[in-house]
Amino acid sequence: MTGTLNGKNIVVTGGTGALGSAVVGKLLSEGAICYVPNSHAAAPPHFPFGDHENVKLTHNIYLADAETVDSYYATVPGLWASIHLAGGFAAAPVEKTEAASFDELMETNVQTAFLCCRASVRAMLAANSGGRIVNVSARPGLDPRRGAGMVAYATSKAAVAAMTVALAEELKSKNILVNAIAPSTLDTPANRSGMPDADFGKWVSLEAAAEAICYLVSSANQAVSGTLVPLYGRA
Repeated sequence: MTGTLNGKNIVVTGGTGALGSAVVGKLLSEGAICYVPNSHAAAPPHFPFGDHENVKLTHNIYLADAETVDSYYATVPGLWASIHLAGGFAAAPVEKTEAASFDELMETNVQTAFLCCRASVRAMLAANSGGRIVNVSARPGLDPRRGAGMVAYATSKAAVAAMTVALAEELKSKNILVNAIAPSTLDTPANRSGMPDADFGKWVSLEAAAEAICYLVSSANQAVSGTLVPLYGRA
């Protein structure tokens, strides 16, 4: 896919995280210009692309606020694609899950994705040039039995999956292709630290996830929409 995204403007929420860094790196290698909204006052020190000429970092962007999201997307010229990696995870037995924890996951995983989808669709429709959207669900969002012990998280990711399919159907005549990836466990430093006894070889590499996402937003993807891509590795 070398150069398939030359000069294309792409928003990557959660772009300074582990998966986000891999995605931004892959997009840059394909010639994209990456717009990365960051919720903090500065990029984390491990983010390797803070000084890259094709990375446009904007700080203190709260993605669960509609006005903030709309204002941010209005600053992105000629939006081609929007990739929504921002989200959170929590696991607990249902009887120990507080209502506030449920609300937080719905806000972090569902509301942010919805607001970013809405803002990106508005920009793409106004430009009448099509586009690409990628959300992030999860294996428990596609297979709720995998959500035992993490009901709130599974519910939020199932909502993202439903949103993705419904939006793809709504936009199928507008040349806006909407898909989601649904990983099992991603091979991140945080996951290795939290599960040191796991078989890391069964996990999904960040590079593999980034490759799938970049194909979905590329011009090479002419027909895939409404798909929830299972990225389960060897799990």
